[in-house]
Amino acid sequence: MRCTTLTALLLGVMLYLVMGALVFLTLETEQKYQGLNGHCEHILTKLSCVQGVFSAVEAGLDVSSLSANLTTRWDMASAIFFCGTIITTIGFGNLSPHTTYGQLFCVCYALVGIPMFGILLAGVGDHMGTVLRRAVAKIETLFLKRKVRPTTVRVISAVLSILIGCLIFLAVPTVVFQEVEEWTFLESLYFVVITLTTVGFGDFVPGGGTKDGKIFKPLVLLWIVFGLAYFASILTMIGNWLRVLSKRTRAEVRLTELDAEHGLPYPQSAGIQRPVPPAAPTLEAFPPYSAPHLPSILSVLPPSPDTVGAPPPSCQLLDFFGENLAYIDESSDTLSERGQVSEERRRRPRKRKQGFKQLMICI
Repeated sequence: MRCTTLTALLLGVMLYLVMGALVFLTLETEQKYQGLNGHCEHILTKLSCVQGVFSAVEAGLDVSSLSANLTTRWDMASAIFFCGTIITTIGFGNLSPHTTYGQLFCVCYALVGIPMFGILLAGVGDHMGTVLRRAVAKIETLFLKRKVRPTTVRVISAVLSILIGCLIFLAVPTVVFQEVEEWTFLESLYFVVITLTTVGFGDFVPGGGTKDGKIFKPLVLLWIVFGLAYFASILTMIGNWLRVLSKRTRAEVRLTELDAEHGLPYPQSAGIQRPVPPAAPTLEAFPPYSAPHLPSILSVLPPSPDTVGAPPPSCQLLDFFGENLAYIDESSDTLSERGQVSEERRRRPRKRKQGFKQLMICI
């Protein structure tokens, strides 16, 4: 994905978050205020302590100087953070729509936003994977200059790249949440792992106990986006490694089978110790049976049908060697289906060509 396409997609997701936040604010805040006002009026009419308030007002208490305690959790920062938890499928549960239209809009918003965020996550993960591969290549170059084994270099570079990513997206946020939210280290680490794995229990929510929650929540949402992209790139890299190992294993198995078919010794390559087939017995291992009277009898008697097509001793030795190779083939991995299909495809055109030639000869 190009950088311009990724930037446009990122801006589109941000506008989608702001639009959803405005809609949720409109649908949920007014309904909540109306419910709170009605509840307050009901309490004021039922409680007898209201008479003391009336007396204080009559005594000259300035009501306008009192601070209003009618608060709501549906502010702009919380609404944007709530929309982010929808499209990332985390769903902390600290905020949820309670109105009919709010719940209906939440369903439509999730159906459109989740695929959009998935595309964004794939693009960001692709670019982060490219940066990660370049970093791994530089680390490998440094180790190869010191004449380290390539296998050791590959393992060290992979471990270092994963550790650097974990340091950026796991260790640093854990310390930040511990300082800002005043959580313990274990609680902060618990929240980071639960969030980046999209489990989202909701028992710990950032921005709730801070005064600067309107600034902190969007930053947390940005960390979630890049953290999920990093884990996606790591999973993609692990999948590529497994595919390479699988192809290498299939190639080695195929090479072993070809060696077995042609009767060649097993190559000791790639650091893999392959089993060596047992040596076939030579002709010297089978001493001839000496019987002076048999030649005269065999010369007189007619040959039996069982001994007419008897193979020579050399063919028996080849059969013995072939049985050993078959035993080795059975003990190793079986032939893959792809190899069988390719062999059948190779044989079919030959049969068709022979049939076509015979047809032309008959004509």
